[in-house]
Amino acid sequence: MEQRKIRWGILGCAGIAKRAVIPGTKQSETGEVAAIASRDESKAIQTAQELDIPVAYGSYEALLSDDSIDAIYIPLPNHLHKEWTIKAAEAGKHVLCEKPIGLNAAEAEEMKAACEKAGVKLAEAFMHRHHPRYAMIKEIIKSGEIGQIRGIHGAFTFNSSQNHGNVRFNESMGGGSLYDVGVYPISAARFLLEQEPEAATVHAFFSPEHDNVDMMASGLLEFPGGVALTFDCGMWAAGRNILEVLGTEGRIELPCAYVSRLNEEDHFFVTVKGERREVKVPYINQYSLQADNFGRSILEGAPQLFDGSDAILNMKVIDACLKSAKERKRVEI
Repeated sequence: MEQRKIRWGILGCAGIAKRAVIPGTKQSETGEVAAIASRDESKAIQTAQELDIPVAYGSYEALLSDDSIDAIYIPLPNHLHKEWTIKAAEAGKHVLCEKPIGLNAAEAEEMKAACEKAGVKLAEAFMHRHHPRYAMIKEIIKSGEIGQIRGIHGAFTFNSSQNHGNVRFNESMGGGSLYDVGVYPISAARFLLEQEPEAATVHAFFSPEHDNVDMMASGLLEFPGGVALTFDCGMWAAGRNILEVLGTEGRIELPCAYVSRLNEEDHFFVTVKGERREVKVPYINQYSLQADNFGRSILEGAPQLFDGSDAILNMKVIDACLKSAKERKRVEI
């Protein structure tokens, strides 16, 4: 007997939904994309036709009123995440919310509480941590092959500075590079180290041309034991998407750390005593894995790899980073 699938509703027609999350969810084992909504009904209809989605709604409320929908994916601008997560929870829908889960840790706590009250699941959409290469890297670290960890460096930058209408360049909507891409190396370091940072120091370029959001930020996170994450993130810089884990005996390099290309770029490298080897990873859609982990937590009661509690902890770090950048000082977490 074929297992029932999670029927997903997509709340908005954002680019990340159309190019990555919807196709990945359609390829998953546990989910199907059953409906999409937009405040512009014609946009919803057009997107539904392009991506072969059965139902299109002209309002978010109409989608949440659809009793056949089990779970909602929210790719809306950051300032709308809390409002629509809570509304979805109150409608009895499980919620996968795009990163950052909210504008601050307090919002994340409200969202988690609302989902718990409604008896629904909540997760933040950090697809990269679901890819098996991160579990593989953690095993290499735990094996001691590269010795004791001395530091991690991550970078995620791109240049879309000419697109002045982009919501990422709107301060009131939760724009800025820390929210958009800085969250990736921060979440990766927390995952690999299995620890929370104790303090943050961040220097940022706030651009008057882009509503004074941080278009570039460079940071230092202090983890226990003298280990640090150094990172930079930017929306007005040449493209990079890298992570390096440095140990006393070797290092691990991910040339394509957060975006999965489904080709040899996804592989990573381990260097020990001057010998560098390539570690091949499966060519697998990490958005499908994300949908399946969430889907199995609903269908089978399987544990979520990353739940609302993890999202709150990540937002506490982002809060400290933003405070440090704006006030030009070290901030304890």
